[in-house]
Amino acid sequence: MEERKLPLPEPSPETAQYWEAAKQGRLLVRRCTECGRAHYYPRPLCPFCCSDKTEWQTASGGGTIYSFSVMQRAPVPYAIAYVTLDEGTTMMTNIVDCDFAAIRIGMRVRLVFKPREGGAPLPMFTPA
Repeated sequence: MEERKLPLPEPSPETAQYWEAAKQGRLLVRRCTECGRAHYYPRPLCPFCCSDKTEWQTASGGGTIYSFSVMQRAPVPYAIAYVTLDEGTTMMTNIVDCDFAAIRIGMRVRLVFKPREGGAPLPMFTPA
């Protein structure tokens, strides 16, 4: 199957560690040490309690599809989804390496990293 060409992100001081971990095959999320909740996308302030006491946590790599959509009319069809990680936070991502017709809400998925030319690989998910 043909692969989509994805844009390279512009790492910032807040996300540099995230992208370095991705190069090593690890997905990082932030966890607030004040309220205890994990959040994604990476940012230094907790979106739930506004604390600046957050730390990086390596995600387990497991999750469940919360919602999804298959883009059939795109030049290269793809599936985009919200995946609720086992750590409790939800991230927008792609579902890859599967029959798009078999994707279901509630389906267990596991983390895979897809390489990109000129940058860190992107975290995506495939059925577990």
